[in-house]
Amino acid sequence: MTRRTPWGALLPPLVPAILVIGVLEALVRGDVVPAFLVPAPSQIARALVDEGPSLYPPLAQTVKASLLGFLIAAVVGVTAAIALASSRRVQQAIYPYAVFSQTIPIVSIAPLLVIWFGWDRTALASAVIVSIFPVVANTLAGLRSTDPALVDLFRLYGASSGATLFRLRLPAALPQIFTGLRVAGGLAVIGAVVGEFITGQGIGGAIGVAQQRQRVDIIFAGVLLASLLGLALFGFINLAAWRSLRSWHVSESRH
Repeated sequence: MTRRTPWGALLPPLVPAILVIGVLEALVRGDVVPAFLVPAPSQIARALVDEGPSLYPPLAQTVKASLLGFLIAAVVGVTAAIALASSRRVQQAIYPYAVFSQTIPIVSIAPLLVIWFGWDRTALASAVIVSIFPVVANTLAGLRSTDPALVDLFRLYGASSGATLFRLRLPAALPQIFTGLRVAGGLAVIGAVVGEFITGQGIGGAIGVAQQRQRVDIIFAGVLLASLLGLALFGFINLAAWRSLRSWHVSESRH
């Protein structure tokens, strides 16, 4: 078994990123691509430094709304999936409405979120609404995929429904749960930014101000910061999945 080094994991995605940055820089500097449409990467980096006071405090608001929204979606989503998995009739009655809720564009109900939750909590509410369904769907799929033979074995030994849930069903569903959490992490950031576009707060509000100023470099800098936030959250979830599953599940084993 070979041991993977950090550089061995980082190098493959770094190579295309460096190539894209270099080509884009050359195209903009050579006037092939207009700078007022797509700024050069060096302009975006300069905007991150020069416009820091107008970007980093709003970014902190987005971080707070995204993380809190993700945590709420994770707890409520897993709990809801357990409730749905406990009864086929409950699942048939409630789950279609959960699916229906995901067909409603979040932008269309964002003004209602302002009325219901206030300006300060709109981004949080938007993050929860957008990110909760992947947690519910994947957790429910994992709970329903438990090996029937193992369930019968637990029943044979007189295990209670609670013991079966916490000692068999939930551990067996962890790979699917982490899949839902990975999707929910990125969606929580997207939902928070959408809510901030409406309220004018956070990194979404900073991007809106940059649009009014026609500062494309600041817009790209804000989008980059939001993307890095989503990437960091995704990486944290991946780390948690690796630590939880590496010893027994093939999806996180290291060869």
